[in-house]
Amino acid sequence: MDKLRHRSRPQSLADIRAPRQGTLAHFLSWRGYRALILLGTDTIALGLAWQIARHLNQFYSPIPPQLVWWVWLDLPSLFWVFAIATLMLFACHGLYSQSHRVRDYGRACQLVTAVFLFSLVLSYFYDPTVDPPRSLFLVAWVGSMGLVLLLRLVMMVVLQSLAHRYAASRLFLIAPAPELKALSEVLTRRGNYQVVGAALSSAAMAESTFQALQASAAQVVLARGLPNLDLASSLYWRLKRAGVALHLLPSSREMLYRRGVPEVIAGIPTLRLDAPLIDGLDYRIKRCLDYLGAGLGLLMFSPLLAMIAVAIRLDSPGPAFFKQQRMGLNGHVFRVWKFRTMRVDAAQLQAQLEVHNLAPDGILFKLKRDPRVTAVGQFLRRTSLDELPQLFNVLRGEMSLVGPRPLPLRDVAQFDPWHHIRHQVLPGITGLWQISGRSDIESFDDTARLDLHYIDNWSLNLDLEILVETLWIVFRGQGAY
Repeated sequence: MDKLRHRSRPQSLADIRAPRQGTLAHFLSWRGYRALILLGTDTIALGLAWQIARHLNQFYSPIPPQLVWWVWLDLPSLFWVFAIATLMLFACHGLYSQSHRVRDYGRACQLVTAVFLFSLVLSYFYDPTVDPPRSLFLVAWVGSMGLVLLLRLVMMVVLQSLAHRYAASRLFLIAPAPELKALSEVLTRRGNYQVVGAALSSAAMAESTFQALQASAAQVVLARGLPNLDLASSLYWRLKRAGVALHLLPSSREMLYRRGVPEVIAGIPTLRLDAPLIDGLDYRIKRCLDYLGAGLGLLMFSPLLAMIAVAIRLDSPGPAFFKQQRMGLNGHVFRVWKFRTMRVDAAQLQAQLEVHNLAPDGILFKLKRDPRVTAVGQFLRRTSLDELPQLFNVLRGEMSLVGPRPLPLRDVAQFDPWHHIRHQVLPGITGLWQISGRSDIESFDDTARLDLHYIDNWSLNLDLEILVETLWIVFRGQGAY
């Protein structure tokens, strides 16, 4: 326990979802050149579509002067707004990744359509008196989809030819010992790959393996027979932050299959888990929303916070707030703030109550009728209002609005090694655990699996769903005691 208390946060480690530090060499690689070429191709396609639309509509339906703020390269400002929005969406949805998928063409059409439809709605709110040239928009919309698809098809053929001729991918192989040599020979003989390193599946998560992978400057990792329990999604996230694509052979971890895109390399069927050229935008948005949400929450609920603090002081002797050391990101120990819901001597009484612990594995401490809980504390726990002061922890950068719950050091000291994977992301005020049963979940293994599922499937949409579901569960007072 003492080792846990004095453990400091490693300065070199961050949330595994955080954006990586880009390097010039990363962008000057074949992958970077390929993305820039596709970016230029899409820009030309969009520009040609707009020029055609303007030429066809200039006499009877020109762009209103109110929507032309400047002109650059003979294209109005409105086009550049459209183009930037479209290209950013393409980048966020992985259309500049190294993989070539048929569904990307459909996704490109969907994103172009979304930008055009959103612009019509936005133009109305910008100035309802301005009548946007619908015929120009229609021609530009259809032309943008058609030219983006056409030029991308042509450029993909050219890029694939160049890749096979000049751009052999540096590949790092992870597999069981009996298969390493055979796989290496197949990849060298059949594919456009240069095997630059290898490691055993059993050592896939070892730090030495990752250091060897970085030293090899590998662009692709081919993995087979990864250990189910210890892997979780850690390898995927580490490779993603390093900008390295991961190919899983079908026998590999099933938990990651949902991310995979079927792709054959050197005649071997794999599932490709690509790493975007520029990543981390969704994580930056998450952190901005954390700070914004915590700040607004404290402002909105400040009268409620004051009333709760007064009620606690009137109900029982002791401070209104309770602070406890808990384990956070990468083993960082910090103090969690809560409203006090128990007697001031609750910590001393817990040792006597351990024999009544309802958790079968003993990791968590749960009692349905805990005698230490005060009258006001019962209400605060039932409504989860005791968690509101953790908005201060969010503002301090120690927590997020959504993430695995930080646990007391007493609980963490009893973890199995794989349970610590939950510490690779920022802890949260609420999480998948809270909306999937809260205190009704008995085994901590089930709780940990929910945390791992959250990490592996994380997205901004998932965070929003958890927040909305949390509000509904709190309103009903379900599963809390």
